[in-house]
Amino acid sequence: SSLSQEERERIAQLPYEQARDELIQAVRALENGGLSLEDSMKQWELGEALAQRAQSLLSTIRAKLDAAQQAQAQTANTAGTQSNLES
Repeated sequence: SSLSQEERERIAQLPYEQARDELIQAVRALENGGLSLEDSMKQWELGEALAQRAQSLLSTIRAKLDAAQQAQAQTANTAGTQSNLES
């Protein structure tokens, strides 16, 4: 891997929007061409790490939304019932 530990740690801290924006920049750099093989590989690895970060954040948010929907559904099922009042 051509990414340093510092670069990987920085990416791991990025908010979704910044990871997405940097991913777009990496893809554009590759699409524009003119990079050396080494620079192309670096952009590719950077793009992969940024895509993984963005996907991880989206997966976390999806899990939170699913949990919230499940909790809401459970609350709706017991709303106005004696079991709801006993908590």
